[in-house]
Amino acid sequence: MKKFIRRIFPKEIFMRIILPIILVIALVIIGLFSFHKPTVKDLNQTEAKTKAETFINTYLMQSGSKATIKEITTEYGLYKLKIDIVSDVVESYLSKDGKLFFPQALNIEETAQQAAAAKGADATNAAPATVVSVKSDKPTVELFVMSYCPYGTQIEKGILPVLAALGNKIDFQLKFCSYAMHGEKELQENLTQYCIQKEQDSKFNSYLTCFLESGVSASCLDSTKIDKTKLAACVSKTDKSFKVTSNFTSKTGYQGEYPGFDVNKTDNEKYNVGGSPTLIINGEEISSARDSASLLATICSAFNNQPKECAAALSSVSPAAGFGSGAATTGAAAGCAQ
Repeated sequence: MKKFIRRIFPKEIFMRIILPIILVIALVIIGLFSFHKPTVKDLNQTEAKTKAETFINTYLMQSGSKATIKEITTEYGLYKLKIDIVSDVVESYLSKDGKLFFPQALNIEETAQQAAAAKGADATNAAPATVVSVKSDKPTVELFVMSYCPYGTQIEKGILPVLAALGNKIDFQLKFCSYAMHGEKELQENLTQYCIQKEQDSKFNSYLTCFLESGVSASCLDSTKIDKTKLAACVSKTDKSFKVTSNFTSKTGYQGEYPGFDVNKTDNEKYNVGGSPTLIINGEEISSARDSASLLATICSAFNNQPKECAAALSSVSPAAGFGSGAATTGAAAGCAQ
């Protein structure tokens, strides 16, 4: 047999060609047996919908509230979910094997473009901060918004770092416009924020920070450890006192096509508040840029003697309108108004 092989394959041919081929084949066979892993089975759409709904309702929703997946499609190799979470629809993603849930997706290119545009606008179009003419030792700052107005949420994101910097050096109150342009969900969120600020004020800024990022009240109530029993009692009492839900249902007290919200109605009338956002400092309506640095400078101009906290270095980039992070692509002072 050896003689036969040597006759067919001379030694130099065997060493140079045949042996390497044999070694390659052997390595391939070893690799297949060593590294082959069983394929993970993808969930079909029905299975994915069931798994996602169970997860969301078990771990993310407030007790008594239920989320429903209205639509499921495929996008970027993932399942894209349209989820109805108590009168609001949000988009989330689920890996096809059902192991990873993504509450929110950020488009990298769009976010980068927005940040670059905002940075350029800030560098070329920076305007001096508005100066408040009425001074005081402890300025009163009242910000009127609609909780789902994208421009209201924009200035709220800008002012939160200012509140953190100034602390009790100012008297700040978030108030609500006397009508709601974003449906019943806005009336309910207004009540929620009003009551947290009124009775659980130490947790209010944390709750608002969470809500402005996600737009999901239920999970923010959990993450900031709001006393839900206390909150529910306050919401119910306030709702009945100002007839918020009953007026919405009976279409009483509407302003044009929009339902009224009378909780801060007296102050709305006092300052002639026209829409969201409206900033009042020491009783004076002020137009300010919505980045944190400008808001800090504007509010600090209302002190008789500015405290050291006014020297805080805050961002001069205007936040993006609406929920989530990012920077604004324009410096226009848009608002929600009839």
